Amino acid sequence: MREKFSLKQFLIINAGVLMVAIGIYFFKAPNGFATGGVSGLAIILAKLPFSMSFHITQSMYMLCINVLLLILGVIMLGKKCGIMTIYCSLMLSIINLLLETFIPIQKISGMPTLSATPMLELIYAIFLTGIGSAILFRNKASSGGTDIVALILKKHSSLNVSQSLLATDFLIAMSTFFVYDAKTGLYAMLGLFAKVFVVDDILDSMNMCKAFTIITTKPDEINNFILTDMKHSATSYKGEGIYTHEPKEIIITVCKRSEAIRLRRMVKEIDPGAFIIITKSSEIMGKGFQT
Repeated sequence: MREKFSLKQFLIINAGVLMVAIGIYFFKAPNGFATGGVSGLAIILAKLPFSMSFHITQSMYMLCINVLLLILGVIMLGKKCGIMTIYCSLMLSIINLLLETFIPIQKISGMPTLSATPMLELIYAIFLTGIGSAILFRNKASSGGTDIVALILKKHSSLNVSQSLLATDFLIAMSTFFVYDAKTGLYAMLGLFAKVFVVDDILDSMNMCKAFTIITTKPDEINNFILTDMKHSATSYKGEGIYTHEPKEIIITVCKRSEAIRLRRMVKEIDPGAFIIITKSSEIMGKGFQT
């Protein structure tokens, strides 16, 4: 089934691509933080003597590799190589090339990097690319590159895709020890391990919802508020207080994090004696949430 993207979603996706591009161009590439993926491979290749002799930059390599992978993806995957993957992959490469052409870092800072603090730049590199990637994943898009390799491996082999890609990223990060120096290699390895956790944590944070279990003696008013004011549904069933043997109704509903405070306040106004259990959840399947 073809994915449909609204104008708002399209703009959000472009913001995600821009964040990834800024993280790569301003922070990863100048410091040699090759933490894996196409950008990491491009950073390594651009440092080789051949590339420096012919002035082949990281952005040029990135564009060429992404184009080759996209062609391979279309040939081997067909429709599975989605239009937004193609778009994001090309946009990421083109933005890097434009930044390199029109905003040289040397002119901004007078140095090859924005600051003289590698750890600060590594933090920005991880979080900018991590947040940008999480935005793309959340909107059913990706920056292509190794994602295409993952899809090809999944289709044509029995390899564990995630482990294969992690091993590839590890080799790319390890190569910085030889192409750059030990200090850069240590930073790249730290960035690789941090990247694994950061993207997952950011995705979980973006998808965070609140699950409510409400035990009340005034279910009708609470259900009415959930249905009419919050435009959500709920599930309820009968219960009984073990100590008082008073009949209760248990309401289960889920809402976005921004709605949770409103629902909690309203439940306490309707039934001050209500017992409310609120839990966090980053994965909710069903109408109005993930499908």
